[in-house]
Amino acid sequence: MQAKKRYLFLLSGACGLVLLFYIGGVRLPAAAAGGRGRRERGRAGYRSDQPWPHFSDPLHAFLPWDQADTEGYNLHVSPRHKREVNAGVYKGKRCRMDSCFDFSRCEKNGFKVYVYPQQKGEKISESYQNILSAIEASRFYTSDPGQACLFVLSLDTLDRDQLSPQYVHNLRTKVQNLPLWNDGRNHLVFNLYSGTWPDYTEDLGFDVGQAMLAKASIGTENFRRGFDVSIPLFSKEHPRSGGERGFLKYNSIPPYRKYMLVFKGKRYLTGIGSDTRNALHHVHNAEDVVLLTTCKHGKDWQKHKDARCDRDNTEYDKYDYREMLHNSTFCLVPRGRRLGSFRFLEALQAACVPVMLSNGWELPFSEIIDWNTAAVIGDERLLLQIPSTVRSIHQDKILSLRQQTQFLWEAYFSSVEKIVLTTLEIIQDRVLEHGSRSSLMWNSHPGGLFTLPQYSGYLGDFPFYYATLGIKTYPKFTAVIHAVSPLVSQSQPILKLLLAVAKSQYCAQIIVLWNCDKPLPAKHRWPATAVPVVVIEGENKVMSSRFLPYETIVTDAVLSLDEDTVLSTTEVDFAFTVWQSFPERIVGYPARSHFWDSAKERWGYTSKWTNDYSMVLTGAAIYHRYYHFLYTNFLPSSLKSMVDQLANCEDILMNFLVSAVTKLPPIKVTQKKQYKETMMGQSSRASRWADPDHFAQRQTCMNKFASWFGAMPLVHSQMRLDPVLFKDQVSILRKKYRDIERL
Repeated sequence: MQAKKRYLFLLSGACGLVLLFYIGGVRLPAAAAGGRGRRERGRAGYRSDQPWPHFSDPLHAFLPWDQADTEGYNLHVSPRHKREVNAGVYKGKRCRMDSCFDFSRCEKNGFKVYVYPQQKGEKISESYQNILSAIEASRFYTSDPGQACLFVLSLDTLDRDQLSPQYVHNLRTKVQNLPLWNDGRNHLVFNLYSGTWPDYTEDLGFDVGQAMLAKASIGTENFRRGFDVSIPLFSKEHPRSGGERGFLKYNSIPPYRKYMLVFKGKRYLTGIGSDTRNALHHVHNAEDVVLLTTCKHGKDWQKHKDARCDRDNTEYDKYDYREMLHNSTFCLVPRGRRLGSFRFLEALQAACVPVMLSNGWELPFSEIIDWNTAAVIGDERLLLQIPSTVRSIHQDKILSLRQQTQFLWEAYFSSVEKIVLTTLEIIQDRVLEHGSRSSLMWNSHPGGLFTLPQYSGYLGDFPFYYATLGIKTYPKFTAVIHAVSPLVSQSQPILKLLLAVAKSQYCAQIIVLWNCDKPLPAKHRWPATAVPVVVIEGENKVMSSRFLPYETIVTDAVLSLDEDTVLSTTEVDFAFTVWQSFPERIVGYPARSHFWDSAKERWGYTSKWTNDYSMVLTGAAIYHRYYHFLYTNFLPSSLKSMVDQLANCEDILMNFLVSAVTKLPPIKVTQKKQYKETMMGQSSRASRWADPDHFAQRQTCMNKFASWFGAMPLVHSQMRLDPVLFKDQVSILRKKYRDIERL
């Protein structure tokens, strides 16, 4: 009897289901896939291959009820529509380096970049011209397309918003007609703005094919990881080179400022990107959380204004944006029309820790930068939790985040040139994968642009990581004496200098760089010493050859000397001892300084002996051998050619380079008497110091170098390091470097 009841119950249930399907009351999953049910799941981020919903859009719960039926609310584009649009744009969406890049083009000449010549009649925006200029001024540039590994268009692709005056029409045809385009293979396309009102998709208006994108506001859904490069959104006022330093002058303990969290910007009443900014008033308290928006922008803002507009506009005008920026611990960076925002770079420079609210944004240079060390990555759906989240961050962490913002700003974002060079270095690391940089190189001082992996793959070979790795420098140095005069007498200063240096307990070897027009002296002309003396003929007899990375230099430290330098063994020992504590800096004796000549509006050079200096000349200085490699491989040929033509200024250029890398001044040490450039005689053509134009040339060099670096990298200092008990009224026998005090 019980079995019969169960049978009847199952039969009646089955009949009921058949009836429901027949009249359409319930739809099968397959039938719902193309209907409203699928669209609703699409809005929630549902994908059939995921067991759990994927929430990619902002929660609509933050939208005020009085805007629920406005035009802006209904203009949201479904993920399905976005995918359909992007499918047409990114036909090479599956591109990766191994499938869409020809590595063979880079094998012969290395990583060289070719910029197409500008076509007549084609307009180029100032920002794109800055990008092209940065490439052409870099060491990667080649004017020969046959040598190129990478190609960059001269057609302006930065602004692809059809409503923009910078929009280039017929770009699709123009690109396809380029003879070297080859479906974009080995090409790099720069872009800041894509799509247009109302949905602002990532449509560039032409098929990029197999080209790599260096794009701002790129979404993770379209980002081809390991192929594209996400770059920051920057304004047309962003400097081409150099750029201002970060605004953090000193660290305050505890690291809190007047405001905890701030934002000041536009609020969009219609169109995409309005949800998050429309909800900011919920967490604004007008005390330590100041989140201000205005709807007073655009031509039709009054047409779409809501009940909050007037109140928001009044509150907005009460606060100065710069004052808020410089006096806040955290800065909110919500998405705008597009995923990226100018607020991002502004916050970095101001040492205001960015709080990111832009779901789906691939952060700039995410391939190399660990943004968890410099920013707070928020979630648009959890806006109400942001204030409590930032309040819970410990002050030690805040200090660390703030310091990292300054490092990243100055290393990669302070100028268009740095943004472009970082992009190219990332691509070069992919091409030369065996010689790529480590994460530590990219995320710690001095940054990836100044640590060339071609020098070494071991961090311990660079002077910047000794403290991090807990290692010490090699306890010996190599002396490099620059010889430009013929050896005619055994009493010449070069021979006295050689003997004094050879007696140093820290000297491993002496290299004499023979840049004299006369033939090399016979071996017996050189005095016998306890350390090896190697004589090398200078390459092309030019000044820059003294800074070549010679393989014979096997020590970390290089003692650079002019042939007429007068130093004792004690002075050499003391200088090397000091350098061991500051291996990333130049340490030496003859100091010089720079100043700004307001009357002539240019930089000046002075050799006056004062308490202030910014350079230590390489005629008697110790530095790390890595700077030889950096001088040769990082600096452009134009600057080195200038030095060689003048036979002057190589020491100034080395100081510019080291200060640009370290952001620190050199270190002057005490010598027993004033260092003087001993002239070889007024009639001697070999002496640079006898040239009456010598000083004027150095003035010119200062300004030429500052122009290339984009700013003045030299840093003034008044610190001089003396031996312990120097000039103290104690017995000379108690002093280690007693000879320094003797006249």
